[in-house]
Amino acid sequence: MNSLLSRALELQQTAHDLMYLDTNGESVYSDDFCRLNKEVLVKSDSLFSEKGSGVEEEANLCLALLMGYNATIYDNGDKGQKKQAILDRISEILEQLPASLLKVRLLAYCYGEVYEAALLQDAYAIIDGWNKEKLTKEQTEVIEELKNVEDNPYPFEEVEE
Repeated sequence: MNSLLSRALELQQTAHDLMYLDTNGESVYSDDFCRLNKEVLVKSDSLFSEKGSGVEEEANLCLALLMGYNATIYDNGDKGQKKQAILDRISEILEQLPASLLKVRLLAYCYGEVYEAALLQDAYAIIDGWNKEKLTKEQTEVIEELKNVEDNPYPFEEVEE
């Protein structure tokens, strides 16, 4: 099965693996790192012109694309424009998306691009509705990711000399 959703979820996982490269104490060879970066870029580019058939499929696709373009070190000169196009697509569907883990992940990645406080507030409003004693692994991860983006606002952080 090579459905759009499965391809988007595969890209999400590959981009996540690249962003959080777990070496288990072993060396990372530059050719492996470059290969994984190239794989993420190729998958992102192959999905860029696709559109989801529903709001959740579109949200997963946009999340995968944003993750993919953020994870890779490569840029064919159009990555900034592609990320802006993805953000525009997200803004069209965000209000239609029900409160969910997917929406929090999307809000977290969007916040990491534009640092708009409203995105952060929306994400935390959904998180506040979760049972803190029974968080899933995915919920715990997204909370950590959100806090990381919030605490490390690079590249928008002003550096004083």
